[in-house]
Amino acid sequence: MDKRFGNGLATGAAAVGVVAGLVVGGWTGGAAVADGGTDRGAVAPGQVAGKPYKPVPHTIVEVTGDKVNGFEILRYDGSEQFPPTDSEAHAECREYDTEVARVRCRSEVRTWYRDLADMKRAINYAQSLASPS
Repeated sequence: MDKRFGNGLATGAAAVGVVAGLVVGGWTGGAAVADGGTDRGAVAPGQVAGKPYKPVPHTIVEVTGDKVNGFEILRYDGSEQFPPTDSEAHAECREYDTEVARVRCRSEVRTWYRDLADMKRAINYAQSLASPS
């Protein structure tokens, strides 16, 4: 792998942040439309502009778990991803040759799991807004 781009954890964390913004933005925007938040009147839940809403297949729809026991990332197309647990990731970081590389790896792991936890909370919040009270 090209060292200029890090070890994948940072790339994954950045992707998680971007996807979280898109997922939450899409759900909260859809909730606003479903609640009649536009001048066009109320629209049935699950629809945008009167048409059924179907997300992109790789859209993250649920994140469960935690850094100690491991996360599960579920996508709209049914695929799943299981990032390593915190201890597994830190064990991998200890295998780097230099202290700088080990510190960078641990920092990326912390960022990755922080972003996964944030995404989990954001999805739960967006789903609570979209569900009828």
